[in-house]
Amino acid sequence: MTRGNSIIKGIEPETVVKLLNRAYADEWLAYYQYFIEAKVIKGIMKDAAFAELTQHANDELRHANMVADRIIQLGGTPLLNPQEWFTHTNCGYEEPKKFDVVAILEDSIKGEQCAISTYSELADLVKDKDIVTYDIVSQILADEVEHEADLQDLHDDITEFVQNIKSTMQ
Repeated sequence: MTRGNSIIKGIEPETVVKLLNRAYADEWLAYYQYFIEAKVIKGIMKDAAFAELTQHANDELRHANMVADRIIQLGGTPLLNPQEWFTHTNCGYEEPKKFDVVAILEDSIKGEQCAISTYSELADLVKDKDIVTYDIVSQILADEVEHEADLQDLHDDITEFVQNIKSTMQ
């Protein structure tokens, strides 16, 4: 056992690795979801949504890096085969079926809400037991909360804009 792992109290490093690998799968699937949504999105204010989705994709990739580094520090191995992402994911993956901005944003908001739940539960589990993992999970959780708010604000702006146009045409 490394000195770093010796600071972990009340939870086995293997348990943390297992949970982090599930989060790792989520991050890769979220990265791809944002990446592909940014490519196929259509409709009003798509440029603003494209910029937001692209930034979020970059953040999810950064999160995957953080999680992988922590898994390795704990003596584990990050999932090596992308097929494992689908069997280990907490949040799953649904390919976009509708490419309009509002539908894409709604799908993305659901994904962020799942990520918030996942990281919140993980933070509760490792709090006061594994401060390093807690710190990493807290940073990622803060990003996910910000992502949800950004996406919701953009969604609300677009739907309000569309409603205003419809009301002026009647």
